[in-house]
Amino acid sequence: MEGYAFEFAQAQLTALPSGALWWHGRQCLIVSDLHLGKSERIARRGGSLLPPYETTDTLTRLDHDIMTTGARIVVCLGDTFDDMNSEQALSEEHRTWIERLMAGRRWVWIAGNHDPAPLELGGTHLDAFYEPPLIFRHIATGSARGEVSGHYHPKARVALQGRSLSRPCFLRDEMRLILPAYGTYTGGLQSSDAALTTMMEPRATAILTGTPMVEIPMPRGAAPKAPQRPSLAQPR
Repeated sequence: MEGYAFEFAQAQLTALPSGALWWHGRQCLIVSDLHLGKSERIARRGGSLLPPYETTDTLTRLDHDIMTTGARIVVCLGDTFDDMNSEQALSEEHRTWIERLMAGRRWVWIAGNHDPAPLELGGTHLDAFYEPPLIFRHIATGSARGEVSGHYHPKARVALQGRSLSRPCFLRDEMRLILPAYGTYTGGLQSSDAALTTMMEPRATAILTGTPMVEIPMPRGAAPKAPQRPSLAQPR
């Protein structure tokens, strides 16, 4: 499978180019911050009109990742919808699409700060989901070990061939793993932001999404040069 394999809290995981996380040992696919309905929410609140294709685009990638991995468990780490009204505004086509993806699988919705988890859809609705040795929640805590979360939409900036390149990324240290936002219209928080530099341990790393996937020391200031090959693990 295309992706970047690594070990975290004694679990063998693979970061996928899309920003999803694959846990082969549990046949579990994890995604965070889909923010479905963002264009509808912005239009509803009188903001700038955006092309309303992001829900289709996000669900297309999710469909591909589920079909490619054959996931039996899917965990959504919160902020699945852009606000509490976006679920009600979901088109019948998109609602049917989600229900088809859920069919025959264990589906866990984690509550986010934008939504309380999509209560009108099936599945399990939790504040946190514990699947030893990992615990899944929306926002990282101060001391949980083996914690997988989202919320911050991390991005990393590197220097490549004389120009600066910014990509969504996974951030990890010995205690926690933070996923990038999966949704098409989600923004990002640079890893050099104080909210992340004060949380992540000094030896934290960033796994850049896209192609190729590489792991670099977590950027905390000026953009580092991109390495020629992954530094801590071998992609597969």
